[in-house]
Amino acid sequence: MNENLKDVLMPLAIFSGLGGSIYFFTKVMTDYILKKKMIDKGFVNDETQAIFKQHTTDNKFGSLKWGLTVFFAGLALIIMEYIPVAPDSPLPYGLFAVSVSLGFLIYYFVIKKEVGK
Repeated sequence: MNENLKDVLMPLAIFSGLGGSIYFFTKVMTDYILKKKMIDKGFVNDETQAIFKQHTTDNKFGSLKWGLTVFFAGLALIIMEYIPVAPDSPLPYGLFAVSVSLGFLIYYFVIKKEVGK
């Protein structure tokens, strides 16, 4: 990789990762505080509580989805380390896309099986 490009992309990746983490942490905390205040003030009736509970049960398998996706992406990166390819070959991109898709498909079938119960 070009050294000038590396000098630009590395700080950009670090700062965007840090900024994204701060954003999502702040979003989760403010949503929690808002829900807690609504419940404490009595603005929440039975219908609203059902909406809050439905949102939390729908996201029950979110960590499974991202765990499988990151696992298969990492597996693709490990496999690409051992496959000799030309620098301009599209094989690494295809292998990465197929492995991430495989992770999503496994997640889909696990969810389909669990919801069917």
